Amino acid sequence: MSSCCGPSSSPAPTPVDADGVRTAVRDAYARVARADDAGLPEGNGASCCGVDEDAGIRTLISTRLGYAAEDLAAVPKGADLGLGCGNPKAIAALQPGEVVVDLGSGAGFDCFLASAEVGPEGRVIGVDMTPDMLSKARRNAAEGRFLNVEFRLGEIEHLPVADGQVDVIISNCVINLSPDKAQVFREAFRVLKPGGRLAISDVVATTELPPELRADADLIAGCIGNAALLADLERWIADAGFQDVAIAPKDASRAFIADWAPGRGVEDYVVSATIEARKPPRRCCG
Repeated sequence: MSSCCGPSSSPAPTPVDADGVRTAVRDAYARVARADDAGLPEGNGASCCGVDEDAGIRTLISTRLGYAAEDLAAVPKGADLGLGCGNPKAIAALQPGEVVVDLGSGAGFDCFLASAEVGPEGRVIGVDMTPDMLSKARRNAAEGRFLNVEFRLGEIEHLPVADGQVDVIISNCVINLSPDKAQVFREAFRVLKPGGRLAISDVVATTELPPELRADADLIAGCIGNAALLADLERWIADAGFQDVAIAPKDASRAFIADWAPGRGVEDYVVSATIEARKPPRRCCG
């Protein structure tokens, strides 16, 4: 996965099960990666729901999501696809030497920013299920000589990462795409070290979406149709074993979310939010 992707030129079939959702999402982000490589627009270019070939528009989108100009200048061209719904680095408080995993790393934008934060003694692992995005990220890493960053093919429900190896998990507008979010958080808990933390930006539902929005394949791939209710997210994260769970909806995000599906009224149902939590530290005794 990479992040949100805009509507295609023709309606996609409605996914009927978890595998159908994954296939629809993988196909959507493969189109985004290929379109960017070809210098062509894909989607509506208004946000994380599309790619625009105009670098100025991408810069505007990314700064709107909380990235600084120096962030954009620090990554290779082609790493910032204007995808996302926030800036997980802003809440991650990354430290030198930490190991970071990015769920749904796309073309590598957030991984490359994390690379500078953790330094040469740290390590960043990007996980994405879309081979086209993975290839793009690896090319970007080679171009930028990001020696402490690697990209692995895999699903975020089944991370290709060993138990207890990670200090911080970041993600930008990807977990909403998963058909099994509870499993995503169980996997995150598994790979984190004791005391490890989540620092996530994602789209959440503040009220139940109408069935017609939930069933729309383009809105699912566009980070809207499969968004989880706040109460469900809180329960899944706590059930996975996390403590200090904090989900902070950003009402101001409704303004740019409205551009993702113009005229559909999706901004009445979903917002961007930061999601933070911590795996309990190991007990020293007793």
